[in-house]
Amino acid sequence: MTTSRADDRADYDVIVVGARCGGAPTAMLLARLGHRVLMVDRVTFPKDTISSHFVHAYGVARLARWGVLPALLRTGCPPVNLMTSDWGEITLTGTPPPYEGIDFGLCPRRYIIDELLNSAAVEAGAEFEEGFNVVGLLGDGDRVTGVRGRRRTGAEVEVTARYVVGADGMHSFVARAVGAAEYDTVPRLTTTFYSYFENLPMDRLLIHWRPGRCVPAIPTHDGLTVVLCGWSYDGWQEYRRDIEGNYFRTIESQASPEFVERVRSAKRVAKIVGHHHSENFFRKPYGAGWALVGDAGYHKDPVTALGMSDAFRDSEFLAQALDETLSGRRPAAEALGDYERRRNEAGKPLYDYTIEQARYEPLAGTRKAVLKALANNEEDRNRFFGVLAGSVSVEEFSSFTNMKRILTKAADFADAG
Repeated sequence: MTTSRADDRADYDVIVVGARCGGAPTAMLLARLGHRVLMVDRVTFPKDTISSHFVHAYGVARLARWGVLPALLRTGCPPVNLMTSDWGEITLTGTPPPYEGIDFGLCPRRYIIDELLNSAAVEAGAEFEEGFNVVGLLGDGDRVTGVRGRRRTGAEVEVTARYVVGADGMHSFVARAVGAAEYDTVPRLTTTFYSYFENLPMDRLLIHWRPGRCVPAIPTHDGLTVVLCGWSYDGWQEYRRDIEGNYFRTIESQASPEFVERVRSAKRVAKIVGHHHSENFFRKPYGAGWALVGDAGYHKDPVTALGMSDAFRDSEFLAQALDETLSGRRPAAEALGDYERRRNEAGKPLYDYTIEQARYEPLAGTRKAVLKALANNEEDRNRFFGVLAGSVSVEEFSSFTNMKRILTKAADFADAG
C-alpha cells in the first residue's frame, strides 16, 4: 500500500473497484443516496465473463426494486418459473413460492445484465472509468485513502476517496492488498464447463444430479439454452485432458435419455468455457477505509447459482452501512460491523446448503426419503424449490420438525392409497 496523506476533502466519497454484479449496484445505490462515487473496472464493456449467470427470485426482486428489471426483460431474457431436479431414481418439478411478489428467475447473459447495471449506476450519478487497472491502494498509515491506477492510455494516476470498495471478484486485488482475513473456508469442490445451444428450447431450469456429476440446463437470451457440466474437483486433471469430449460424454452418460436426444438434435453455437473453482470462503468485509462486496467478500461454489443474487442483496446491505458511516449517523465500526453480521446471517445457511450440494453425493438416508416423500406433495415440493428462490429459508425447510411432517404426510398418503 502506497503511503499518501489524506486530503481534507477526498476526490470521491467512494471508489468502487469492479463494475459487475457486486460493484455496479453498490455504486448505483450510493450515488442515488447523494454520494460522490467513482466506479472503475480493468475491462471495457460490454464484456462477457465466465458465470453460471442465473438470478433467483430474490435477486430479480432487487432488480425490480431498482427499476432495472423492465429494461432486462425488454432484452428478451425469458422468465423461468419452473424448476426440475432429476436424481435419476427421483425427479421433482415445482414452482417456488414468490419472493416479494416475484415468482420467476432469469438467466441473462453477463454482457447484457452487467451493461444494464453499469448504465443504471451512471444514470444515478456515479462516474465510470473503464479500462482502469488498479495497481495499488493509497493509505495514510491508518486507513485506505484511495487507489493508484493505470488508465487505458497507460497514464498512472492517484485518486482519493473516503472508502474503497473491492467488488473485484473472488481473486480480489483489494482483498489481498488489505490482507482481508478468510474464515469458514472449504476447499474447492467442483469444476464446471458450459456452452450454448440453439434448437434446444427449455421452459424451466433443469438440473441432473448424479454421484460426482451435475448437468444443468437453463434458457437464456436469443432463444438459446446454456448447458453446464459439473464434475467433482478430484476429476479436474482428467477432465482438462479432453474438455470437449468429456463435456459431451458427461451429458450422454449422466443426463436423462430424453434430454440427451434433444441435445443430439440441437446445435452448439459457442465454444465450451469454464474452469475449476476457487475455495469457498467468507472474508472480513471491511476495515479502515475499505470494504468488500460480492465474490470479493463471500464466495461459494456456483452449483446453486446463487452468486449474482447474493451480490445484489449484499450490495444493498453495504450501501446502507456506508451511507450511515459517510453521513455520520453511525460510527464506521458499528455500521460496517452490522453489514458483516447481516451478510453472514443471510448468506451462511445458503453457503452451507451449497457446500452440501456441491459434494455431488449419492442419495441416501433421510435426504432420499424426504425427496421421495415430496413426489406426491405439491405444496412442499414447491417450498423445496423456494429455498433457492429465497422465499423459503433453509433453516425452516430442513428443520427436524418440517422433515418429520413431510415424511408423516407421505406415510399417511401411502396408507390412504
